Amino acid sequence: MGILMDGLHGYMLDLVEERDPVLLEMESYAKEQEFPIIGALVGRLLSHYTQLIDAKRILELGSGYGYSAIYFSKAASDDAEIICTDTSEENKSMAISYFQRLAITNVKFIVGDGLEVINQLKGDFDIIYNDVDKEQYPQAFKVAVPRLRKGGLLITDNTLWYGRVLEATPKRESTKGVLEYNRLAFSDERVYSIINPIRDGVCVSIKL
Repeated sequence: MGILMDGLHGYMLDLVEERDPVLLEMESYAKEQEFPIIGALVGRLLSHYTQLIDAKRILELGSGYGYSAIYFSKAASDDAEIICTDTSEENKSMAISYFQRLAITNVKFIVGDGLEVINQLKGDFDIIYNDVDKEQYPQAFKVAVPRLRKGGLLITDNTLWYGRVLEATPKRESTKGVLEYNRLAFSDERVYSIINPIRDGVCVSIKL
């Protein structure tokens, strides 16, 4: 489900080239299990940004079973470093299985809370992709921005939160988290941000 008017999501999806059978399998699993993944259009957007800035070091905060990491990996050079984080050992096992089937070797998967793992890693990143629990979004912004190199990108999914950002008095903590994240992204002078309304809204912030 997306926020675009009826038919546009399907139209754009039809423009995308046929995907690898492994990706299609992952999408089918997500649909059956109601597991949230970014889908092919946002995946293509991640690939686009990876190539655009020639990203060599990418960190994912919240990786699920590796769907988004595949798009990063396929767009990055062989010497790039992509670090996945997720709290689930099962997700890690699934992700590694998919990576092996696709002969992906430039991805490392760390089990743990991404907001804690980032503090255990050294150096800056070209891209930090944020898809943790929505309640954690403001904290994700605060820990991610200092770890981006100048010109690096913080990319965050679900920033229109299926229209819930329009609620006058939001009750869900998840909605409050997204709203505060967006406020930070557009008010913090260290970054320049835009929300792309594809699928459920992808906020892209460039480190100034």
